[in-house]
Amino acid sequence: MKLNGFEILVCNCERTMQLDGRKLCKAAGGQGDEPEVYTTLCRAEVGQFAQALKDNGKLMVACTQEAPLFSELAGEQGFAGELRFLNIRERAGWGEDKADRTAKTAALLTEASLVPEPAGLINVTSSGQCLVYGAGQQAYDVARKLNGRLPVTLLLSDAQDLVPPATAEVAMFKGRIARASGHIGKFEIVVDGYAPLMPSSKDSAQFVMARNGASSTCALILDMSDGPALFAGARLREGYKKVDPGNPAAVMEAMFELSDMAGEFEKPLYVRYNGDICAHSRSRKTGCNRCLDVCPAGAITSAGDTVEIDPVICGGCGSCAAVCPTGAASYAMPQRADLVARINALVSTYLGAGGAAPEVLVHDSGYGMELISMSARFGRGLPAHVLPLAVNEVTQVGHDAMLAMMAAGAGRIWILANPAHQAELEGSRSQAELATALASGLGYLAQVKLICEADPDALDAALWDSGSMPALKAHTVSGVGSKRDVTRTMLGLLHGDAPSPQAVIALPERSPYGRIHVDQDACTLCQACVGACPVGAIGDNPDKPQLSFTEAACVQCGLCRSTCPESAITLEARYNFEASALSPVVLKEEEPFACIRCGKEFGTKSSIDRIMAKLAGKHSMFSDSASAQLIQMCDNCRIEHQANSANDPFAAGERPRIRTTQDYINAGKPGATIDDFLIDDD
Repeated sequence: MKLNGFEILVCNCERTMQLDGRKLCKAAGGQGDEPEVYTTLCRAEVGQFAQALKDNGKLMVACTQEAPLFSELAGEQGFAGELRFLNIRERAGWGEDKADRTAKTAALLTEASLVPEPAGLINVTSSGQCLVYGAGQQAYDVARKLNGRLPVTLLLSDAQDLVPPATAEVAMFKGRIARASGHIGKFEIVVDGYAPLMPSSKDSAQFVMARNGASSTCALILDMSDGPALFAGARLREGYKKVDPGNPAAVMEAMFELSDMAGEFEKPLYVRYNGDICAHSRSRKTGCNRCLDVCPAGAITSAGDTVEIDPVICGGCGSCAAVCPTGAASYAMPQRADLVARINALVSTYLGAGGAAPEVLVHDSGYGMELISMSARFGRGLPAHVLPLAVNEVTQVGHDAMLAMMAAGAGRIWILANPAHQAELEGSRSQAELATALASGLGYLAQVKLICEADPDALDAALWDSGSMPALKAHTVSGVGSKRDVTRTMLGLLHGDAPSPQAVIALPERSPYGRIHVDQDACTLCQACVGACPVGAIGDNPDKPQLSFTEAACVQCGLCRSTCPESAITLEARYNFEASALSPVVLKEEEPFACIRCGKEFGTKSSIDRIMAKLAGKHSMFSDSASAQLIQMCDNCRIEHQANSANDPFAAGERPRIRTTQDYINAGKPGATIDDFLIDDD
């Protein structure tokens, strides 16, 4: 069987799964002959795998447990094609219920056969110079062992139980790291109490000449200290490993990982950024800080009107892309269009094969896959109607993708998150709240729920004991367009079949959809908000004093509110399905004022009248009626009138008479002339 160009090899893992090749081929819409369902493809039938390698084409094996073996065989045979692996056993085949798993398995195969656009790459260089930071003899032993693979420096936070070594295999110092910054290949630290080891130390380690504020650099850091991590979002900071010294397995794992981080290697560009549509700031006034607020790694910094994302520090959590209201930050593993295509393939294949009441379980390939595997082996496994969707990080999934799952037909969405990463889930919670609010506003019972558990039994309880959800009408979904385009498309599909369609849905505060209210009495139509709006939602009219607003474009950044000198603007978070939301609507319009001399229109009549009432006859510059008329003139007429008036403020005094030589003579000898001072040569 072939799917999207991939030859599919399926194994029932020694008959522990019920798989029917003919039904599977039909359910997945595969081309060619129905697949043979192998029983021991990794053992007795491995020759069939070797035979499939000869075509050097695109090959997918529905097994991940023996992926190392299959990869080794492919390498020995010089396979030049594309080889992929897919887990259908723990994710589909092993489950407590006796339901037919054909539809679910076919959905997983179809979704996995899609080829996404690859993310970009950057080159990262690391010298391998590693700083081991920890206490006593244990830290020294780790540094000594790691020194065989990397150049190591040891910084001891406490040297109390250290036995001075007979041979100085690693450079050794004592001190506490006060500050740390940087990234893999270029970490910078500042150390207080920095002191080198005395070579003459005998029965205990002695350190001399301690000083504060010592600075240094390194390429890698193994942090075994008892203090907090040196970086926020430490797990996402490549090249930095924070481990519990009381966990030998974790220490060993960190040592192995750091050993491979010397040299030049490629790092994915997880996030693409378009500053042209960023709503962060305008004219030193802050609008949207969502990405800055949720980035756990500190990879995002303010850069004036936009932000900067350091691709080396970025750990790929995707929270910034999930919460970005405009799509200025977008995730690239996979891109939005590819993720929505996978969602569509997963749910539509399942429903097309006879599956019912689909729910989607979003998980990562690390923690999430391990918990699913534990549930399948020791618990009830995933229900047949729960479709697992693997992503790089669950925090990358925003409300646009969640709504795409609903529009495709999923009545409930589960986000399986690691409880150890609670601090990184703020963005996911806000996106789940927004998607649920939009769905419930249309009368759907659809839900987005976070499962943040370390116990597979808790996962089983959530998935099996939550009750069934009403089926949603399925649509073919596409991720073409911007983030807001995709969201509007999905909401349009959901609105058309909604149990109780509403024209307007109220949303939680800080949602990226809504309108502005303008206080008619306070607004002077100064147009400051027009220049501040980063997305062009607020517009003016070059022909008359007018303020217009396009609700569909508004991201509720609040820049208009903070810029308005009259505090005349307030925000309202909501989603408007009416067609009027797509077109400019006039919020305020006034009669223009005509210059009393030339008739040129300038300003608004109400503003000029208000200024006249406040200043005419009350201010020294406008004490009489003639001077007060300046307020009612355009800029050109005002200057001309002042230039021709007797009290022109720009007029200079009478030019002084030029002082001559005679003037100086008269000053010294009144009545004399210049001839009196001439010398006769004769």
